[in-house]
Amino acid sequence: MSIREDIQTAFAKDPAAKSTLEVVTCYPGLHAIWMHRISHFLWTHNLFFFARFCSHIARFLTGVEIHPGAKIGRRFFIDHGMGVVIGETAEVGDDVLMYMGTVLGGTNLEKKKRHPTVEDGVVIGAGSIILGPITIGKGAKVGAGSVVVRSVPPGTTVVGVPGRIAEPECPSTKTDLDYGNLPDPMLRVVSRLLDRQNRLEEKLRSLERSLPGPEAERIKADLAKEEMIREALRDVIDPEVGIDIVDLGLIKEIIMDGNRVEVNLVLTSQACPLVDHLTEQVKRRVEEIPGVVEVDVRVLDEPWNWDRFMEQQILHEKLEKKLEKESVAKTAG
Repeated sequence: MSIREDIQTAFAKDPAAKSTLEVVTCYPGLHAIWMHRISHFLWTHNLFFFARFCSHIARFLTGVEIHPGAKIGRRFFIDHGMGVVIGETAEVGDDVLMYMGTVLGGTNLEKKKRHPTVEDGVVIGAGSIILGPITIGKGAKVGAGSVVVRSVPPGTTVVGVPGRIAEPECPSTKTDLDYGNLPDPMLRVVSRLLDRQNRLEEKLRSLERSLPGPEAERIKADLAKEEMIREALRDVIDPEVGIDIVDLGLIKEIIMDGNRVEVNLVLTSQACPLVDHLTEQVKRRVEEIPGVVEVDVRVLDEPWNWDRFMEQQILHEKLEKKLEKESVAKTAG
């Protein structure tokens, strides 16, 4: 770690930097990091009061509060700086870019690890709040204004309140956040739901055309019962999202065999702390349907298929471009 390296980092991560004199004298983020190195040295040598006092002076001068106990890596850059707060047990890796208003905060009062760990190459957008002893994986991006309370896998993009993974892997290694192009996780939920609805409708039409009278009537009755089950399950709300599990797309399949019903669920993440709650709610609602005697709820170990969604997005874009060209051609004609 050196002042020269810090100045080079400022030029690399801030296109507004014009001269070395400007960077040295007018960048409060750099001043805060330099003063933190002094306060951290004092802290590690058990000079706690002087370390906190140095940190307090830095806060007064720069608007950035970094606890002297926090561990900061190399080439860490705070852009603009005002309002940044980094707690005592926070750890920040190398090549991290942090914008104004970011908070690395704690969630408990015990004297143990209670602040986030930010790994190398992470970009944290303005106004983001990261809480608790969680880990932001290497190369991840946190969108502006996000509130992150769970660990983030390496290379992913997180947006929203609470923060949710909107993209499983960042498309490039650039350190900037193009806020206009950040993916929308709720759009993925809606697109997945519409795709499943279209496939079910196609399946229904195919069955109605191919089967004879009595068999068709039986299938229509099963489909009607399935629709009743889906309507009943709209009362089951996912507490994490605030949306019912039907619209959220968590119901993959409903299988009926006489008076026995099997419901297969797919979770939005591989580890969901509310599995038992959702399973019990689903079972209770289905048992209230007339004619249902036995209910079996299975949670499938199948994460969301992001690749399928991206393929759908590409197809939708091609279709929109085609329709736009046809519209232009008609107008010109």
